[in-house]
Amino acid sequence: AFESELGVQAPVGFWDPVGFTADGDVANFARRRQTELKHGRISMLATMGYITPEITGKFPGYLSPSAGLKFQDIPNGLAALSKVPSGGWAQMALYAAYCEVSQDQSPGTPAG
Repeated sequence: AFESELGVQAPVGFWDPVGFTADGDVANFARRRQTELKHGRISMLATMGYITPEITGKFPGYLSPSAGLKFQDIPNGLAALSKVPSGGWAQMALYAAYCEVSQDQSPGTPAG
């Protein structure tokens, strides 16, 4: 049903080893494709967030002036989890939630 979709290439052709698209439901296929694009973009941003401070350096100044915590004091990767104050994580979670709810994500809406 989806052998002519964008991204299907020889020699593999349409690759669905688990059979998620076996029912031929176009709406589910479109939703899964949107979800795949979103997860791919998040993964790319996470990779750049890890690499960029190593290449370009970190922001000058304080991440948390009240705690005396500078951007330079925050390590890259998972080590940052214990160093960033909970208020900072809350701000990031609220921003991510805003990004999620501010977009039209109804079925059939093109990813963009």
